[in-house]
Amino acid sequence: MASAPFPAAAAATTATASVSPSPSPSTSPSTSGPTVGFDLDMTLIDSRPGIHACYLALAERTGAYIDADLAVSRLGPPLVEEIAHWFPAEDVAAMADLYRSMYPAIAIAATPAMDGAREAIAAVQAAGGRAIVVTAKYEPSAKLHIEHLGLAPDAVIGDLWAEQKAEALREHGASVYVGDHIGDVRGARAAEALSVAVATGPCSAAELTAAGADVVLAGLGEFPAWLAGYRPADRA
Repeated sequence: MASAPFPAAAAATTATASVSPSPSPSTSPSTSGPTVGFDLDMTLIDSRPGIHACYLALAERTGAYIDADLAVSRLGPPLVEEIAHWFPAEDVAAMADLYRSMYPAIAIAATPAMDGAREAIAAVQAAGGRAIVVTAKYEPSAKLHIEHLGLAPDAVIGDLWAEQKAEALREHGASVYVGDHIGDVRGARAAEALSVAVATGPCSAAELTAAGADVVLAGLGEFPAWLAGYRPADRA
């Protein structure tokens, strides 16, 4: 099966909600700026080429049919949810383990950073804050991506999806969470953090807004300017 092109996400408009949730008390080290959480897949990295190649390799190895194009069009939820579309329930755990074992050799080098990813992390740190990655991706794989691309967040926490992400966001005292999926919006809301959404993944700007995102940006290229005007005290 030939690899399909991955067109850039359509640009989105910026939107802000009139009422935002209150931030949680910070448990992170004292900083002069906010702690900002970032999702990984389709927020900081364009993981479609690597994941596409890994699903094709998994299909070849197992003889199972996997529509890799469809799989990469709905990135966000945990791996086992996608694997369950292609394998019997009793095989899902084993196939997820096999996929993860193949992933480093196939997907890491094939995956680029999203436009603005480095600048977004740097903007948080330049403001005296901490940038953390909170992702549903298998944590060892997430850390390999970060290392390969030379990104420099202050912490990387994996294996958390949707509302589960609130655990890490609260632990690190994050007042903002940036992601591309409605599951990321749910995670931010559960943590009582400001939800900043980027329309660079499978969810449109309209879907992100409808899910309750406080701010919707076309991509991370807009994030530094937004952060420069962000004041946690304004979120009364």
